[in-house]
Amino acid sequence: MKRVFSTLSALLFSNILFAKDSQSLGDKINGFFEPIVEVIGKVIFWDPVSALGFELDASIPIVVIWLVFGALFFTLKMNFINFRGFKHALDLVRGKYDDPKDEGEVSHFQALATALSATVGLGNIAGVAVAITVGGPGATFWMIVAGLLGMSSKFVECTLGVKYRVVNDKGEVSGGPMYYLKTGLAKYGFSNLGKVLAVLFAILCIGGSFGGGNMFQANQAYAQLSGQFPMLSGNGPMFGFILAILVGTVIIGGIKSIAKVTEKIVPLMAVLYVAAASVILIVHFSELGNAFSMIIKGAFAPSAAFGGFIGVIIQGFRRAAFSNEAGVGSASIAHSATKTNEPVSEGIVSLLEPFIDTVVICTMTALVIIVTGMSGVQGVEGAQLTSQAFESVISWFPYVLVFAIFLFAFSTMISWSYYGLKSWTYLFGSSKKSELVYKLIFLIFIIIGSSVKLGAVLDFSDMMILAMAFPNILGLLILSGEVKLDLKEYLNKIKSGQIKKTK
Repeated sequence: MKRVFSTLSALLFSNILFAKDSQSLGDKINGFFEPIVEVIGKVIFWDPVSALGFELDASIPIVVIWLVFGALFFTLKMNFINFRGFKHALDLVRGKYDDPKDEGEVSHFQALATALSATVGLGNIAGVAVAITVGGPGATFWMIVAGLLGMSSKFVECTLGVKYRVVNDKGEVSGGPMYYLKTGLAKYGFSNLGKVLAVLFAILCIGGSFGGGNMFQANQAYAQLSGQFPMLSGNGPMFGFILAILVGTVIIGGIKSIAKVTEKIVPLMAVLYVAAASVILIVHFSELGNAFSMIIKGAFAPSAAFGGFIGVIIQGFRRAAFSNEAGVGSASIAHSATKTNEPVSEGIVSLLEPFIDTVVICTMTALVIIVTGMSGVQGVEGAQLTSQAFESVISWFPYVLVFAIFLFAFSTMISWSYYGLKSWTYLFGSSKKSELVYKLIFLIFIIIGSSVKLGAVLDFSDMMILAMAFPNILGLLILSGEVKLDLKEYLNKIKSGQIKKTK
């Protein structure tokens, strides 16, 4: 299978470099994937409510129902750990419980930054604008609710990621859904099911890493840069080649190298973006009250923008689920490398991700769009809508946004390269040759993503990322009782002083 991947990527790469019309190559690739996307889309976006005969004004995709059901279930099962564990999560991230003797490769903060770098990005910029355009300001309310519930999903999957991780003789860690699905489910008599789900997840994750975590990021980064700087137009392959070199210099060093970069980029991105948003909100301070009123009223209005009340809920939950990836399982791969002997501690750290990604950054984007009056603008959507909202106060913001999008894309790619690599080595072994094959293919796909329009391929890869939620949440539901007992034991250790602060 490695040989098939290698041959395919080599052919694509040579075609891009030597094709006179790179778009013709894109058309060929799209033509291959279009029927596949159509079939997978019918599964992932199947509407069970409609299938049961209930006619609503809005479609409710099964994948969104599955993600929301999991988030709600885990929130109730863990007795609202998303709220109870928040303060302790901050203490853990600040290193107050760190022990350098613990197994692992990166700190709590580095693992958090790596996982965040894979989620904070275009979804926060373009996705929120789409949700508001389609669902109205009220979608923001349900987006926040979904983000808060998603914190519990992150807690469960990242706790299990650390608990079932494997550490080799060199101290290198491998963990994530592949391991807790296989080993964890075997403990409860579901050995065959666990093996199947683990392999399915790994395959989906590899596909997602090449597409949504790679080509889509490179494609959008080039589109935004070439749009702002016309001199780059027509130089997609060269842009991709340079970007591949930059990414390659980071991922060649593994998780430690990736973590060192993300712990610097993520805070920079967040501070830069939140600071700009804060300036807009301060300038329009008098409109904030009206904005919150529009959000609350729109969230429960029966005549809301898209599909009424149900439609607004769907838009909010859908955008949050697609943005923070809670329940997808990808983040647990990064968190499994944390230096800790207490799996629950890292689960508690991870619940900060949906809060930062969705509750803070997505909400600030939504407020900026609403207070600047852009939520009612017709004919403008996605990143362009967000850009115009910021530009209405900060004239030079489009340049900042382009820089931010590039950083978002870069950090997402290096994080997803790690997710894909760990899934790859789970299937094909962790030899140096095996890892090198994956990394080379990953870098080649950066050039492909920057060079041609790959609509169907990107749809396919996004679907693969969303599809990861099906095997992952099924496993989490079976293992949730175990996590609840581990949480109770951990909190008792904190309360009794058995686990003490080190700083």
